[in-house]
Amino acid sequence: MAKRKGRLARSSTLGRGAAPKVHIPDGYLSPSTCAVMYAASAPCWWAALRRTRRKLFGRTLPLLSLFAAFSFVTMLFNLPLPGGTTGHAVGVGIAAIVLGPWASLLAISLALTIQALFFGDGGITTLGANCFNMAIAGSFAAWGIYRLVSLGAAAESRRRVVAAALAGYGAINLSALLAAIEFGIQPMLFHDATGAPLYAPYPLRIAIPAMMAGHLTIAGAAEAVMSAGLFSYLRRNEPGLLGQSQNQLPHPSQQPARMGHPGNAALALAVVLLMTPLGIVASGAAWGEWGPKDFSSAAGRAQITIASRSAAPPAAVPSGLARLAKLWTAPMPDYAPHFVKSAGFGYLLSAMFGVGLILAAAWLGQRLVQFANPVANGYAERCDSHSFPHSPKDGGGGPPAGQRRER
Repeated sequence: MAKRKGRLARSSTLGRGAAPKVHIPDGYLSPSTCAVMYAASAPCWWAALRRTRRKLFGRTLPLLSLFAAFSFVTMLFNLPLPGGTTGHAVGVGIAAIVLGPWASLLAISLALTIQALFFGDGGITTLGANCFNMAIAGSFAAWGIYRLVSLGAAAESRRRVVAAALAGYGAINLSALLAAIEFGIQPMLFHDATGAPLYAPYPLRIAIPAMMAGHLTIAGAAEAVMSAGLFSYLRRNEPGLLGQSQNQLPHPSQQPARMGHPGNAALALAVVLLMTPLGIVASGAAWGEWGPKDFSSAAGRAQITIASRSAAPPAAVPSGLARLAKLWTAPMPDYAPHFVKSAGFGYLLSAMFGVGLILAAAWLGQRLVQFANPVANGYAERCDSHSFPHSPKDGGGGPPAGQRRER
């Protein structure tokens, strides 16, 4: 379907003003690879739901939806990378620090699902891979790096800010490396009788350097700065939020203390949301996510060659890529509603719609869980009415001596 004047067709991703796709789209991974990645992600989703089930009745679910929305908006800000491509931050670092890895992977997965279903940002067949790379591996990497670097540091120590920066940097680069490996194994495992690739066309020796060059520098630096900046902001304005992932059980006899409330964080999200039109300033496609028409146009092939370390793309569009790329048509592809003429306003409108969908999904999920387990809901409400500072290892006083922690 052709776009309005000034845009190329949706199947081409080069040179348009709308946001390029920045996740693995349909057609770049074989069906068997997609099945493996869904199989790897599904147990993590299930375990995360089980581990956060009780906390979803309290303040964790509003925080989860808030960080899912923040991740969604963050990924709309495209950054120019070497070779004429673009990248973006994810927001997984600060999400893992505040929510813990299990709730964080649910938040980022929710954002990625909304992007794929409604905006065509990432594929339906590759959603399992995108969630595994960014939500699952990214969350655990960020959480582990932060805990390791900040071990023994006081609550106000600068080392915690450094730990937050390293957590974001390490998480986004691990996600990029996993995507590069998934791209790079496709031509080795899936090709026709002539050796032509069926899906992603470039091998590991090209995919890994091409993907990592931009993430080790610009995209990684953006994630690090954002993680450190938000950590500092929350520590100053909402210090209670930085203890949400400690899973401590409050004691009813304690005096209520100020726990994290997402008010200031929600205000920060609103400010970032209003700035989303700036995300289309950087034009171009993310590496390895070109549309089928880009492989047959002279301009497209030239751009692919430059971005791929001077390695020319295959002579014809990979047949599997061409077939699967048509699998799903999103209602608002590329964050460009067909009824809005202004690219910037359409981008902002799409961002607002996506955030609304995330909040609605979180609300619906909470209602379903409350309906399914009213006893646990009453317990969580009683627990949520009391709170206490962080544990001693995290710079706070912790619960009274002998107090049990929730497992």
